[in-house]
Amino acid sequence: MSTYNILSQTERQRVSDGAVVSILSGCESSPRKLVLILPQLGDFDSLEYAWWLRRDTDRLQSQNIVIRAVGIGDRTSGQKFCDFTGFPPDCLFVDPTAQLHQTLNLYSGLALKLPGLSSGANAWLNLMLMCAGIGSPGTLAEVFRGYKGDTKAPQLIGDEEIVKAAPLPPLKGSFFKWAGGKGYQRPFELATLRLRNMTEVLTNWKTYVPNPAYLTQRGATFLFDKQGELLYQHCDRAILGFAANMSNPLSFLKDFVSDKNFN
Repeated sequence: MSTYNILSQTERQRVSDGAVVSILSGCESSPRKLVLILPQLGDFDSLEYAWWLRRDTDRLQSQNIVIRAVGIGDRTSGQKFCDFTGFPPDCLFVDPTAQLHQTLNLYSGLALKLPGLSSGANAWLNLMLMCAGIGSPGTLAEVFRGYKGDTKAPQLIGDEEIVKAAPLPPLKGSFFKWAGGKGYQRPFELATLRLRNMTEVLTNWKTYVPNPAYLTQRGATFLFDKQGELLYQHCDRAILGFAANMSNPLSFLKDFVSDKNFN
């Protein structure tokens, strides 16, 4: 069975109204369907991916790209995720046990098991090892990129924007120009946004992560045309590896739309 057929036949709870419907409900005839299979909704990757999508909302809509996402968690997790990220709740579905991820044979992450530990505790251990780069290629380099900056990536925080990322004091976007100028991702800019995400999740941990057993599960990105033909896919193999081009995660879209500014 094709990936599109699997997705079209999969029903999950929609965050907006709690209805259990097909995750492709309402977008079957759309010219482009961008389907995101997210890891845990409290995961770095999920929050960061949602930030990029919100940043390019107008551009995505102008290109008739409809988004559907499935994340690991329950409806309360989804509501909290949407409140924080601005992701539309009518486009987000939840899968409490990562069943769809398993059906699609997505990378479940490091799976070491120590005797005597619960599944949740083992997941925590494996998550910490993956954050250190074990079973998670490229994670440490991506963390480092968040601190050193990236001239190939766009500026992430507007000069007049205020970012609150405890325990740091509120920072104005213009602050980062002292670290490296403007017009591209400056040193510490991405790291500050990631700190904001981490603070949000740790402050509301049980809401975002009702079941820690799936902490290491990774996700995927699929782009389909109107007929359901697969145009693009990326299957995650690491924490902070939700895109082939992390400098600009949506850059793959430029090959399939008229707007070439996804770069």
